[in-house]
Amino acid sequence: MNFIGKILPNDGFFVQFRGELPVDYAISLTHLYQPLIGIQAVMLYQTLLHEYQLQSSFIARTHHVLMNYLLIPLDEIYKARLKLEGIGLLNTYEVENKNHSGYMYELQSPFAPNTFFQDAMLSQLLYHHLGQHRFDQLKNTLIRKSHSKDKRNITATFHEVFETFQPTSETVKHVPELQGESMGPQIEMMDFTWMSTMLKQRMIPSKKVLTKENKRIISQMQILYQLANYEVESCVLWALNEENEFDVEEFKQACHDKYSINGKNVPIKLSVKDEPSKQEESQTKPKTKEERLIHTLEMVSPQQLLANLSSGNQASAQDLKAVRDVMLSQGLTPPVMNVLIHYVLLQSNMGLSKAYMEKIASHWSRANLKTAKQAMEFAKKQQKQFEANKTKQQYRTPYYRQQKQTEVIPDWFKERKTKQKEKQKESLPNQQKIDVQKEKERMAAFIKEHATNQKK
Repeated sequence: MNFIGKILPNDGFFVQFRGELPVDYAISLTHLYQPLIGIQAVMLYQTLLHEYQLQSSFIARTHHVLMNYLLIPLDEIYKARLKLEGIGLLNTYEVENKNHSGYMYELQSPFAPNTFFQDAMLSQLLYHHLGQHRFDQLKNTLIRKSHSKDKRNITATFHEVFETFQPTSETVKHVPELQGESMGPQIEMMDFTWMSTMLKQRMIPSKKVLTKENKRIISQMQILYQLANYEVESCVLWALNEENEFDVEEFKQACHDKYSINGKNVPIKLSVKDEPSKQEESQTKPKTKEERLIHTLEMVSPQQLLANLSSGNQASAQDLKAVRDVMLSQGLTPPVMNVLIHYVLLQSNMGLSKAYMEKIASHWSRANLKTAKQAMEFAKKQQKQFEANKTKQQYRTPYYRQQKQTEVIPDWFKERKTKQKEKQKESLPNQQKIDVQKEKERMAAFIKEHATNQKK
């Protein structure tokens, strides 16, 4: 990936820090974060941290300073900056005003070891990078276990120590609430409407399962293991116990198993995404109506597609249940399911028949379709083949009818018809002789009568 030109040596920057550094932040950086983002990103973080401590005012420095401190080219600095942003250690802002022009780097406090291992995504990533043995060893060393059996909490409460009073209007002051941002990697939360509907239909309390913390963990695991929504739903159901309590460890193990079942044996490692060039973006941007439709079917969820096709109205619970059941039973990806919904609605006069969907879905599942483009091309190919067979059958209908008529006549019937024809042939000469004799007699009578009339 080419990062040259993303930032220039003369571009200015100044540093701010948000939060408080934990006592053991250095251990967190070197032993917990460094295996994930690499040594250059950690070096950049520590350099920016020391720059913050040394700067006396908001005087911008150029990126030449960072190049001299780190002894690495500017494109490598930009790559390290992206890693810090992605892992949740840095926020970057563009600044353009009279006093400053450039970038503001806002450092985020790294997690303390205890907090780091409580973050489902980061701890799971570290597990895959280090392996189970080293991960368990590091976790047991850094996390301080509490010996709750050997101690009893005798701390005095607030009301035991202080007495309250009724404040007057002069003592009341408005204390503005600090709008704190969440620490750690910034991730996009998945749409839980579908999952909430699924849990309610199964008589499972969705609010108990889909708490704020559980939603964060579920979204993290979906991104980490690149799972589809229906796969995440099955993992959530697997992680529920008899009391409908969500077991985080069971859920993480289920996601890992699902990742392995899908044939993704590639080790899970953090890597910087390739940024498409402007030429590639122009080539991949949908131009035709069909390409725009495929792009839409790739991006939206089946629930959103049903709502869009219903003029923005909410999809019925029955349709959602039918779609979910077909997805789970046949293992279709959301883009393929979207094409199936669109196809069935067009073929069934905007009706969504579950039996019809299952019939087509089983065929598409065997064809191993994964994307909306594959599904649409496969559907058009099947439709053309069906129409060709139908036309071919219409041309062959008279021939088939003739064959059918010939084949149903039994041999005994044909023999009887043959005998009847032979009898008719045998009786024909006798009949002809009788007719000739009658004609002779009639002519003789006519001649005799004519002769008698002449004599008179």
